[in-house]
Amino acid sequence: MNRKVFLTIIAILVIGIVGVTIYLLTNKGTDVSQNEIQPQEEVGSDTMRQTIVTLYYQNKETKELMPEGRMVDSKTLLTDPYATLMGLLLEGPKNEKLQTVIPEGTRVVKAELKGDTVYLDLSKEFIDNHKGGQEAENMTIYAIVNTLTQLNEVNSVKILINGREDQAFKDNKINFKNAFVRIEKGNNTTKQTNTNNTNNTTNSTQTNATTNTTSNTQANKTVNSAT
Repeated sequence: MNRKVFLTIIAILVIGIVGVTIYLLTNKGTDVSQNEIQPQEEVGSDTMRQTIVTLYYQNKETKELMPEGRMVDSKTLLTDPYATLMGLLLEGPKNEKLQTVIPEGTRVVKAELKGDTVYLDLSKEFIDNHKGGQEAENMTIYAIVNTLTQLNEVNSVKILINGREDQAFKDNKINFKNAFVRIEKGNNTTKQTNTNNTNNTTNSTQTNATTNTTSNTQANKTVNSAT
């Protein structure tokens, strides 16, 4: 069996088990403020043939990306997982407290896995109809990236526009030259902490070097005077 297909099957089974468990343990409506991922649609008698996937939309009040659970047929997800997830994302949220951040008219031209990266080819409306602004553009990118990287075999997403890789949003603040990886909340804090640690280490090294130089100079003067 092809290794990619095998990994995809394993990923879908894991998502299905987790999704059904969440559904069976939860019988209340979705509370966006508590980040609970629950299906936003009625569950029929064929529930066991379906799985819950997670889609990402913007909370209208907080303006943060929030997850929304959606029921999907396991066979459909297995057949074309990346296009299926994107299709659901483009449909928009079921929860009225959420809103899509994908530009209107955007279509998926092609979605395929190469290595651990999904090459996602989108129509030109993705950039033509975007309202612009780096914050809004980041929100759009990571709604896609977080949705697709829930699959175990996907670590990053490369965005193309009508087959072209050298594209960018209209204000050129974000380009699509490199693949995008998932960013969890708190990564900026981690990077800042690492930077601060580096600065502290540098300062300490410089202080020690100055101290050692001063001490050596004074010691040399003392020896020369004694001589």
